[in-house]
Amino acid sequence: MSFFVKQIVDETYGNYFGLTGAGYGALVAAMVFILLLGCMVSGAGDKKKVSTKQLVFSAMAMALATVTSMIKLADLPMGGSVTLLSMLFICLIGYLFGLRAGLMTAVAHGVLQLVIDPYIISIPQIFTDYIFGFGALGLSGVFSNKKYGLIRGYLLGVLGRFFFTFLSGIIFFGSYASSYNMSVPVYSLLYNGSYLGLEALITVIILALPPVSAGLVKVKTMTAD
Repeated sequence: MSFFVKQIVDETYGNYFGLTGAGYGALVAAMVFILLLGCMVSGAGDKKKVSTKQLVFSAMAMALATVTSMIKLADLPMGGSVTLLSMLFICLIGYLFGLRAGLMTAVAHGVLQLVIDPYIISIPQIFTDYIFGFGALGLSGVFSNKKYGLIRGYLLGVLGRFFFTFLSGIIFFGSYASSYNMSVPVYSLLYNGSYLGLEALITVIILALPPVSAGLVKVKTMTAD
């Protein structure tokens, strides 16, 4: 159909759209550009080096996120699960230390998840689901110093991850949509929105509890230079 997109005819799953080789290359290039641009923007005018405190908190957050990601309240068949608040610990670093620290920690966590619990179809899918999907959780740092910064940042991070998983669902898993009598976008929306939305809802309810919010404010104060 075009240089980047082609129609795939499948007698089992029905017709769907996929990327050509050039399309995969363009997708990876665009995502790398977005990641580099985000790091450049977040680091512009910031001369501070990464502190030992930041490294320690980031390592602790990744450890907690990894452990809680293994505690699955629901596990979907083609990747994705409702975990015990695992995304919160990664978003917490962005809230505590800002956008650059959040992105760095989130991308590192994505690589770790790729090693520990991989679901691999192709290299572009790895970038979409793991590097950029988990990396988007670092967007929580946008609201680092704002009112209700953690909840707002967490929701932004989850929304960013949803964007990439939704994109992945359309491009790499669209062939499954016809099995459920759905269009590809609707299938991806419902599949990825179900587990991410449920975990986000549970997390926001917990964050809204006064003892939890008060405790996290104290942690924020403790990490301030």
